[in-house]
Amino acid sequence: MKLSLTTTALALVLGLAAPALADIKIGATISETGPASFLGDPEAKTLKMLVEEINAAGGVNGEKLELVIYDDGGDPNKARTFATRLVEDDEVVAVIGGTTTGTSMAIIPVFEDAEVPFISLAGAIEIIDPVKPYTFKTPHTDRMACAKIFEDMKKAGISNIGMISGSDGFGASMHKQCLAIIGDYGIEVLADETYGPTDADMTPQLTNIKGKEGIQAVLNPGFGQGPAIVTRNYAQLAVGLPLYQSHGVASDGFIELAGAEAAEGVRLPGTALLVAGLLPESDPQRAVVVAYKEAYEKATGKPVSTFGGYAHDALRILVDAIKRAGSAEPSAIRDAIEGTSGLVGTTGTVTMSAEDHLGLDLSAFRMLQIEKGGWKIVE
Repeated sequence: MKLSLTTTALALVLGLAAPALADIKIGATISETGPASFLGDPEAKTLKMLVEEINAAGGVNGEKLELVIYDDGGDPNKARTFATRLVEDDEVVAVIGGTTTGTSMAIIPVFEDAEVPFISLAGAIEIIDPVKPYTFKTPHTDRMACAKIFEDMKKAGISNIGMISGSDGFGASMHKQCLAIIGDYGIEVLADETYGPTDADMTPQLTNIKGKEGIQAVLNPGFGQGPAIVTRNYAQLAVGLPLYQSHGVASDGFIELAGAEAAEGVRLPGTALLVAGLLPESDPQRAVVVAYKEAYEKATGKPVSTFGGYAHDALRILVDAIKRAGSAEPSAIRDAIEGTSGLVGTTGTVTMSAEDHLGLDLSAFRMLQIEKGGWKIVE
């Protein structure tokens, strides 16, 4: 049965209320442009779309949401400037954003000092570990991605791998987290290469990996255009070993950048959103991901992406918290976010606590494989 949900249905999924009277001002600093725009553009579009729909459906606790959004272009310094502006000039009660690990880490101190809740849209575990009182996030951590990948490798009998990692904040963090837990899975790294954010050819590094005896698979922690270049070069060199990418490239855009032929067979951990049409009717995430997918694609004319899903979940968590708190005071919102329990989003079912400001476990990840230019669930 095809599940078709209207804007009204999406509003019901978001948990909205009666006639809107006043304003609750929330902020966002997003990388709509620049090198991380493939992440930030769908995030910004999602926030704008959902705020409009929430207000059309009556707002939150009878109050309209006002979204103040800035484009930091992926620049940590600009992000920090905008974060300060959101707190001091715009006087927002909560902020969603930090598209990349670099921008998130730059603005966390601003919100912690001001005691304004911040929900990050970036992947690195350092964002929420150690726990900071006012900082939360929606994407799975890089450590979780490593664990999901290593589980799959172990099932396949892979014990020796090569790694080629981006030197950007996300790539470096995931590289570090993978090395920290790889021994738990009986896997050894025989070749360890890196590349820079602006590198246009990874053939030398991949040639080194290909020439190393005993390697059974290759893992590429990274995001942006780098992994697409790695994937193309990998195919050109005919390495002939399984290639694993990270959740940092879990989108149709990655397949387009790399090319469907080069990306054929690539595996990575992703969210239910990428395989909405393949989910069984019994899957608790199906209604949420289909509602968001249909609304986003109708509003924008573009395919939905995992990264927009992170923004969707962040806003759902925030709206749910304001509703339960019965207040738009930052401290009350913070407490309610930390008390989030059983909230079904595009990334999984979220249950936070004082010790866990993410609220997801490994079951929220799906191991996916690229097949004929699309996605296939492999577990």
